[in-house]
Amino acid sequence: MRLDEFPTRFPRLPGAMPIWHGTVDAIQFRNLCEQVGRGGGKLVALWGSDELARDAGYALHVSLVTSIGMLCLTLPLGSERPAYPDISDLFPGADRMQRAAADLLGLHATGADDHRKWIRHGSWPSSVHPLRKNFDGNTVFPTETDGYPFVTVTGEGVHEIPVGPVHAGTIEPGHFRFSIIGDRVLRLEERLGYTHKGIEKRFESMNLEQGAKLAGRVSGDSTVAYAWAYAQAVESVTATTPPPRALALRAVLLELERIHNHLADLGYLGNDVALAFGFAQFWILKEDVLRLNSELFGHRYLMDKVVPGGVACDLDVQGRERILQVFRHLEHEIDILKDIYDEHAGAQDRFLTTGRITPDLAAQLGLTGLPGRASGQSWDLRAQFPCAPYDSLDVRMATHRNGDVAARVTVRFEEVLESMRLIRLILDQLPVGELRATVGDAPENALGLGWVEGWRGEILIALHTGKNNTIHRLHPHDPSWQNWPVLEHAIIGNIVPDFPLINKSFNLSYTGVDL
Repeated sequence: MRLDEFPTRFPRLPGAMPIWHGTVDAIQFRNLCEQVGRGGGKLVALWGSDELARDAGYALHVSLVTSIGMLCLTLPLGSERPAYPDISDLFPGADRMQRAAADLLGLHATGADDHRKWIRHGSWPSSVHPLRKNFDGNTVFPTETDGYPFVTVTGEGVHEIPVGPVHAGTIEPGHFRFSIIGDRVLRLEERLGYTHKGIEKRFESMNLEQGAKLAGRVSGDSTVAYAWAYAQAVESVTATTPPPRALALRAVLLELERIHNHLADLGYLGNDVALAFGFAQFWILKEDVLRLNSELFGHRYLMDKVVPGGVACDLDVQGRERILQVFRHLEHEIDILKDIYDEHAGAQDRFLTTGRITPDLAAQLGLTGLPGRASGQSWDLRAQFPCAPYDSLDVRMATHRNGDVAARVTVRFEEVLESMRLIRLILDQLPVGELRATVGDAPENALGLGWVEGWRGEILIALHTGKNNTIHRLHPHDPSWQNWPVLEHAIIGNIVPDFPLINKSFNLSYTGVDL
């Protein structure tokens, strides 16, 4: 099958985004993935599902992006040792996704180089797969020794430094194994999965209404993005169209989420180069935004404000004026702080050339979101495939080619200012009308996909429906799946003390991939 035949042979899913879905065989699956890879497309997500209750064995699903939109492929698999063609040679980011599918569902990638476990530590045996329907989520197994086989670097003068999973700060757990000579890093290998909570299994005991609250808590700092993606997926399977006012308010909430996260990161990045003044000032500004959120919408982090069918909040004239007032203050302060960061010799010495990912390497490895745009990857869902209200806003994408910490700092500055510009445009033309449409019933065995550009990058929610508006399977996908492996490359050749700075410049989600 030729790639250009896919949209004509398979249906486009209802909803806001250009997404097509089709069932293919193993040869077509591999061939279409090859065509997407050769054509400059990319892999967004890979997940599996247990279809034994439907007499259909198992299934593997991938979402791919091409110039026309997203293609979602479903590959049916047998019930005995289900296997599918490896695609990690085409999309390096698929490696950990495939290993997670093996841990959780027992789906194996034929021809893959790396078959080590990923999500599974010592909490369940290798013969048990928690996302299979016959698994009881209340089952407790004796804790096993993890024994994860890290790659060993050998040679004269090579040492290993194990860091984590418990860290000095109040942060999420992750293990980082450095192979070094002196202070120079030869290799970094990550070990994640310590915050695995069984989120995907929990979804399977919920209906569509209940799932909205959990979706907004997959990765708490991206609650709006996940909630919007979940709402899109539900609206797709129920043929629901949110009112224009609701869509506009969703965008306001999403951009406020982008602003406060970028402000926090700019503060942390100052702190990592001993510029404590920058840390203090940017966190004051973040607090201003969080208090604004609480004042106008009732929650500092905007949880539960985006719901299927629309929004659960409104904004009056006084609220609009309050936003504009805060933005005037933010712009004044950010302008001063950017000059300080740009002219601070110590900060720039640490930022420039540190943790560099070249545009060619970024494209090869599938780097996405903000780090991707800082490495010459011109990709922002709000600009490429804008849904309402972004389709009328002409989003100005921030991109740079240096790919170092300095570039990632610059992109954050530019995106904060762009988010404020977009919110002003939305408020100038905020539609009147209803806040929420009635959400109807979803048919059984339907697929809905939600696709939203969060502050880290693109969020995907894949929703498979069950009977009576229940969730048969739900996979939430964070862009950190693609970007964690690239961080291992960013540190190579740098010194160990620069890792916290490089790591923070990516600021990836642990919980978003551990699930």
